[in-house]
Amino acid sequence: QVQLVESGGGLVQAGGSLRLSCAASGFAFAENDMGWYRQRPGRQRVMIASISPNGWTWYDGNRKGRFTTARDNAKSTVYLQMDDLKPEDTAVYYCNALSQYSSNWFPKYDAWGQGTQVTVST
Repeated sequence: QVQLVESGGGLVQAGGSLRLSCAASGFAFAENDMGWYRQRPGRQRVMIASISPNGWTWYDGNRKGRFTTARDNAKSTVYLQMDDLKPEDTAVYYCNALSQYSSNWFPKYDAWGQGTQVTVST
């Protein structure tokens, strides 16, 4: 079955950096677009970055220039390098494979991982 295991979160001061990892299994990782999602308390999960099978990337406006996503298809792992972190980046971060429908992207699998908590202090 599909498994997504996020790791690498923690507590960091504003301006600091973290590198998140997401190890995937149970599907053809190398053939799938992968997305990173953020969920703040009481808010919906929203996509903040994505990467195609051949490495094309997308970032939402608030993360562009500060976050970088990469993937290692041999390890079925996707990464999110987070630099110049801000208190508003505090959230639980998840990954999922992506499906495209009518020019929009959606999480492909219902089985989300446990996420990894990122807390940025002032």
